[in-house]
Amino acid sequence: MQSRYFTINDHPRGTPERALFELHERELPALADGEARVRNTWLSVDPYMRGRMSGVTTYIEPFALNAPLEGAAIGEVIESRDAAFPVGTRVRHMAGWRDVAQLPGAELEPLPDFKVPEQAYLGVLGMPGMTAWTGLNRIAEMQDGDNVLVSGAAGAVGSLAVQLAKAKGGTVVGIAGSRDKLDWLESRGVKAVGYKGKDAAELTEALQEACPEGFDVYYENVGGICLEAALNTLRVGARIAVCGMIARYNEATPSAGPGNLAMILIRRARMEGFIVFDHWSHYPEFLEEVGPQVESGRLDYEETVEEGLERTPDAFLKLFEGANRGKMLVRP
Repeated sequence: MQSRYFTINDHPRGTPERALFELHERELPALADGEARVRNTWLSVDPYMRGRMSGVTTYIEPFALNAPLEGAAIGEVIESRDAAFPVGTRVRHMAGWRDVAQLPGAELEPLPDFKVPEQAYLGVLGMPGMTAWTGLNRIAEMQDGDNVLVSGAAGAVGSLAVQLAKAKGGTVVGIAGSRDKLDWLESRGVKAVGYKGKDAAELTEALQEACPEGFDVYYENVGGICLEAALNTLRVGARIAVCGMIARYNEATPSAGPGNLAMILIRRARMEGFIVFDHWSHYPEFLEEVGPQVESGRLDYEETVEEGLERTPDAFLKLFEGANRGKMLVRP
């Protein structure tokens, strides 16, 4: 059995080039006891992977050069020496960026049994959805009637965050880029504010117009001018959940922080970063709440799909161009 997989040949500075990624092929060894072989049907690419390409340990080990890349994936067991995962089992695991994975059964997770397309467990019912739920509920402690601001509001995480927030009854404002993303937000009853072509002062003005009374919760996915404008629009006692700062991921040198950080003091606000894997023990609670809403269609979600394993690096790079609406996926 052959496996095709991607590696990186260097640690990039700035925005990665397509030539950084190399496609290889190798013959897989015979299965050992407790192992299973999985044909991947869906692959996830996510912004956090950029940090793993930098060669620096952060909250997770960096990718090794010239070794198979990793990422969330869904597939079907096609050969097994683990009784817990017979042939035909649909599973989720972290051996993505390849078409066929071979790994211990301890690293496999059977898919939950909601009646949803299986790729939903990489998006709205996977890590992105769990991240949105965790940031709002466990970090920002969102309450009924809170006014909520979300940056990156049409992405995999933000698009669920605005819908969960909308259900709490307050004013929800989403920051996004392209016209189609803004239209999508507005069609879901979210006040949409574009950031492109604006500086922090102009974005602040637009946010104040959208929600004059200010925000109780800010869900941060972007950083940069979005963070600066958000700080200007906080209410007293606001909570900021920092999920990501994609605007900074490809910076070759560190940029200055927001010049108005004193607003955290003035508004007596709390700002907390979080990593969703630290909260994964609450995944069953998330599934119990959100799973039925996705299954029934009460929660909407978007996907952007690239076809073919060869397109995996292209799908990843498009994340930093804002080319995806909802979850970016690859169907190998």
